[in-house]
Amino acid sequence: MSEHSATIEWRRTTPDFSYRTYNRSHAWRFDSGVEVPGRASPANVPSTLAQAPGVDPEEGFVAAISSCHMLWFLHVACTHKFIVDRYSDHAAGVLEKDRDGGMAITRVTLRPAVVFSGASPAREQLAELHEEAHKQCFIANSVKTEIVIEPR
Repeated sequence: MSEHSATIEWRRTTPDFSYRTYNRSHAWRFDSGVEVPGRASPANVPSTLAQAPGVDPEEGFVAAISSCHMLWFLHVACTHKFIVDRYSDHAAGVLEKDRDGGMAITRVTLRPAVVFSGASPAREQLAELHEEAHKQCFIANSVKTEIVIEPR
C-alpha cells in the first residue's frame, strides 16, 4: 500500500465574492515539490471571467488516466522485450450527463502512438500490450469512466 497526496490552495483575489467574478485560479502542490497552476475549465464557468493559465480538474483527470496507462504500457512492453523509443498520446475526455443525470467525465479516449526500435509488435500484439496496461492501470481501476484505447 502507498499513500499519495496533493495540496490544493486557493485565495480570493477579487474585491467581491460573486459567482460571475470571483477568481478560479489556484495551485496544485505535490510532495515532489512541483507546483502546477490550476484553474476552472473555461467551458464550465461564466464567460465574464478572465482566464488564467493553468490545468483544470477535467484536464488533470484525463492526463492522470493517460499518464498511468503510458507508464504501465512501458512496463508491459519492456517485460515483453520490446524497445520503446517514443510514446505520445492525445487523450480526450467527454464531460456530459451520466445515467443518473449528474455531470461526469463519462468517457476518456486514449490515442497512443508508439515508436519502437528493433522488432515492433504485430497489430494484435500491440492491442494486447495496451489491454494489459489498461488492466494494470491504478487510475483506470479507480474510476467508473469508460476508457477507450485507440492506438495510432
